[in-house]
Amino acid sequence: MRSDRLGETLLPKRLALPVFASDALSSVAYAPDEILLTLGLAGGALAVTRSWPVALAVVAVMVVVVASYRQNVHAYPSGGGDYEVASTNLGPKAGLTVASALLVDYVLTVAVSISSGVQNAAAAFPWLRGHEVLGALALVAALTGMNLRGVRESGKAFAIPTYLFMLSVVGMALVGLVRRATGSLPPAESAALTLAPEPGMEQLGTLAMAFLLLRAFSSGCAALTGVEAISNGVPAFRKPKSANAASTLLLMGGIAVTMLLSMIALATWTGVKVADDPGTQLLRDGVPVGDSYVQHTVMAQVAGSVFDGFPAGVVIVSVVTGLILVLAANTAFNGFPVLGSILARDGFLPRQLHTRGDRLAFSNGIILLAASAALLIVIYDAQVTKLIQLYIVGVFVSFTLSQIGMVRHWNRHLAVEKDVPEQRRMVRRRAINGVGALMSGVVLVVVVLTKFTHGAGFAMAAMAALFVLMGAISKHYQHVSQELAVPEGDTKHQLLPSRVHAIVLVSTIHRPTLRALAYASATRPSRLEAITVEVDHEATRGLQAEWDRRGIPVPLKALDSPYREITRPVVDYVKSIRSGNPRDLVVVYIPQYVLGHWWEQALHNQSALRLRSRLLFTPGVMVSSVPWQLASSEGAEERMDGPVVGDVRRGGA
Repeated sequence: MRSDRLGETLLPKRLALPVFASDALSSVAYAPDEILLTLGLAGGALAVTRSWPVALAVVAVMVVVVASYRQNVHAYPSGGGDYEVASTNLGPKAGLTVASALLVDYVLTVAVSISSGVQNAAAAFPWLRGHEVLGALALVAALTGMNLRGVRESGKAFAIPTYLFMLSVVGMALVGLVRRATGSLPPAESAALTLAPEPGMEQLGTLAMAFLLLRAFSSGCAALTGVEAISNGVPAFRKPKSANAASTLLLMGGIAVTMLLSMIALATWTGVKVADDPGTQLLRDGVPVGDSYVQHTVMAQVAGSVFDGFPAGVVIVSVVTGLILVLAANTAFNGFPVLGSILARDGFLPRQLHTRGDRLAFSNGIILLAASAALLIVIYDAQVTKLIQLYIVGVFVSFTLSQIGMVRHWNRHLAVEKDVPEQRRMVRRRAINGVGALMSGVVLVVVVLTKFTHGAGFAMAAMAALFVLMGAISKHYQHVSQELAVPEGDTKHQLLPSRVHAIVLVSTIHRPTLRALAYASATRPSRLEAITVEVDHEATRGLQAEWDRRGIPVPLKALDSPYREITRPVVDYVKSIRSGNPRDLVVVYIPQYVLGHWWEQALHNQSALRLRSRLLFTPGVMVSSVPWQLASSEGAEERMDGPVVGDVRRGGA
């Protein structure tokens, strides 16, 4: 796609919702599990009586965060999101902290969503059990391919499953509500079981109980992941960008809150029980169910109860839930590459991440995200319970710093605003962001305290490492820029060399050699000579005899190489003929075959490659490759001009 077709990739709200909100919406499929699993550590009674207050606390945080981010998309519509807000108002270090947190969180989003999707799909397709890792990796590869086609194409492909998920969950909630009202709602498959507390959790004191509730709350806050994605993706919306992004954010928040409360209500009414160690914690008639017991997710158990007698309903819910969890990763596939592009533009990440691929997507960022997520899936065996412990920290770091930055943003504008009605609007907006900052900060502290030893510490370590790495990359680019800058009035680097000593490397007399000699002669150097490395004495004598017989008007010098090396004698000779004059130049011409197939590269040109690499580090020396196109290279140019994913020709230096 041509660069001037970028406007064709912009999203209407109906496509932006599934593209950017699928992460937040899909959390309904695993946030209830995390709440009930944590509360279940102390036994089934606590899960029944305390799941509602925990869910309401999560909803309260979501309402405040959504309201706060609606201010962000209007104030900073350029797509930098939390990174731009923090950098502008709190300084570059705060911005880099937010960026490192978001990048880690995006990778975890893909790993958690894909793993959760595979586990939910296994409820409908038992043959998937035991092959979750391979299934997850295949899904990551499929998502990568779709996103490399472009944002709009992926939005069209993912819109139908996202809307089907919303309809199925809301429909299940309505059916469940009717059956509850009529007294026909059957219990869940685990309702008859007894959930025993873990050893040591039988009698909890007040402090321990409060800590457990806070941990359940922090796990439930997984429902807030993805809220920030819309603020990072404002440039992808159609005009008016900010208004459309704010509307989509409000719609996403309303749907997510409705679905989360519906799932908690249905799980409570049907008596769903889930345990961290179901084989020993779940009891049937006082006896542990054992390792053979298959514990389905909360969503699967609720669907089985609500659609009792209607198996197709259970299959539909399981399939669309698995799909939406997979597609939730698509939010990260849109957020990570855009943020990576902005960071690359600012010099904190490799510049190749700033360029768009052939389909106007940030191809290199997409591939980097996919590789990182795949590595996590393999390391953690596609287990959501393990991966979820690393989750949440990054998103609340960005929430907190972003909202503090917005408070400073309004303070700065209030200091110069003279219009009284506008001042009142700014004060109201500052109050919303202030509440958001306070609430996000409290949740961040709770998450760190309750999850640090359960995996959050690893996520924080990854953020710190990424922060240091991006700082080092920025320093490298700054040093290179300073070293390459041309001072005002500096003309010495524009002067032509006073003398040029040209050298042509010769291994045998063939067409590439004669072409290199002709090109070198055409540059009219001060001195021209040919050199060869004597590895085989008889072969070198034969080469010199053939050289003389042909009457080639360029002297040929043989360099001795008792250890049969090629590179070192040439480099040593080039260094020896360099003069002390900085304006003198040595140009080494290397004949080189041009091959048409990748497998041919292993058979040719290795000596030339090593020699070029060594000579490039020698001051006052230039290396010129003289190509000779072999027959196999015919048509290779057309093949290279076709679609290339992450084309390095477009990357920055």
